[in-house]
This record gives sequence, structure tokens and C-alpha cells, in this order.
Amino acid sequence: MDIKKDEFLMFANFIRSNFGINLTEKKTTFIISRLGTTIEKHGFTNFLDYFKFITNDKSGEAIIEFLNKITTNHTYFYREEKHFEFFESDVLPYILEKEKNVRDMRIWSAGCSSGEEPYTLLMLLNELMNSDKGYWDTKILATDLSNYVLLKGKSGIYPLDSLKYLPPVWAKKYFKPLDESNMVIDKKIKADVLFRRFNLMEPFPFKSKFHLILCRNVMIYFNEETKNELINKFYDYLEPGGYLFIGHSETIDRSNSRFKYIRPAIYRKE
Repeated sequence: MDIKKDEFLMFANFIRSNFGINLTEKKTTFIISRLGTTIEKHGFTNFLDYFKFITNDKSGEAIIEFLNKITTNHTYFYREEKHFEFFESDVLPYILEKEKNVRDMRIWSAGCSSGEEPYTLLMLLNELMNSDKGYWDTKILATDLSNYVLLKGKSGIYPLDSLKYLPPVWAKKYFKPLDESNMVIDKKIKADVLFRRFNLMEPFPFKSKFHLILCRNVMIYFNEETKNELINKFYDYLEPGGYLFIGHSETIDRSNSRFKYIRPAIYRKE
């Protein structure tokens, strides 16, 4: 099934204006491969009829299915370990000092995919804080566009391969075998992640500001204008002294940003 140029532009404009994702014409093959079988499943023979279907569907289910198809969610536990080392050495001490009276730790995993990132942070917090963790609110907000990956995160079930970069002691301590190929995460760790569907292009609804926002390997899909707008919103929703972690393949234009550069992929609000 082929997609016409004007059909591709309709999808590209729709995705960019509603979800911030930037698709160039180089992605034509990507769109065809991701959506071809879905279009046929719904009984359509062309991309135009499918586009009308998803934009007119009042239930929202068609849009969710569409997003699940076009978003890539490849991740694993302890990904980009330098971030977790910096969290231990700098971010956690900052939070513990700043919030020592109220003991409220506010962390947002934006674009959390299937939950490996927030769960890794919670395992690290459990190791570092020991018995003190019980006296703090350490719940992590984890958001994503895709219901599919959010459901996977909520299930807490992961293939063995996704644990290969975890410290072996952690894998043994925080996971139990489900079957020969899959592991299930500890219920106490699982209970501290709040999974929510959220579109980063929407107004932020949060009443409190965060000490740490992680938005890693998400903005690679955005154009510069959309990325700069999102970075400014992140800045506004961080506490003074709060940190932003982005992906190591991503950069922030420091000439247009209020963030202070700390080290690759790590920025701070001062």
C-alpha cells in the first residue's frame, strides 16, 4: 500500500500540531510499514480514508491505536547509567536537604515508555535511603502518550533481556521469575509509580513543581520550535535548583534556554 504525498503531509501536520512529533518525508516508508496492517484491519484500502477515521472517531480509541503504532518504545533498566550516578551524587542530596522538613520528593518521568526508567530510580532510592525511604513520599509520576506501554508498565512484567544492565544484586532483590522468559517486579517498587497518559503538548496541570524531570529520548522526534517550547515549560515546572535530564543523543540550545548546563544531557534551574 502506497501513501500519496498530500496524504503523508496530512498525517505529518496532524501529528506535529497535536503531539509535537516531527515527521519528514524521509519517514514515508516508516509510516507505510507502521500503519499498513492497521489500515487493512479496519477495512480501508487507502491512507485518506484511515485518516478520516482516526480524526472523526469520538471514542478516542482510534487515535490511541494510531499513536501506539507510530511511537517507538525501546528501553531497558538502568539505561544511560551516568544519569543514575549523578542522581546519587548530586540530585538526591539536593532533594533531601531542600525537603527535609516536609519529606516530599517530586520526580516526573515524562515519556516513561513501559516503566523501566521510573522503576530503576525507585530501586536506586531504596538502596540509598534504606529505612528512611518509608518516611518520605517517593512516588514517581510516569507519563506517556501510549496506553500500550503504560499498561505494560503497570503490569510490572518484563523480559529477562531488559534486566541485563541492572546490577545483578538488584535483579535478584527486586524481581521474581514469572516464567522462563519473563520477570515480575517487586510489589513495593511497583506501588510507588503513578502511571498516567499525558500529551506533552497539552497545558501542564500540575499544582506543585518538580525536583527532577526526566524527558530522555523523547524530543528527538520534535522540531526546534516545539522542543524549545517544551523545554521552557519544563523550566517553569521545576523547583529552583531542580534538574532536567534529557537523552544523551539530544541537546538544548543554551542561547535560547534559561537552564544552566551541568554536563552532557543534564541541566539545572538556578
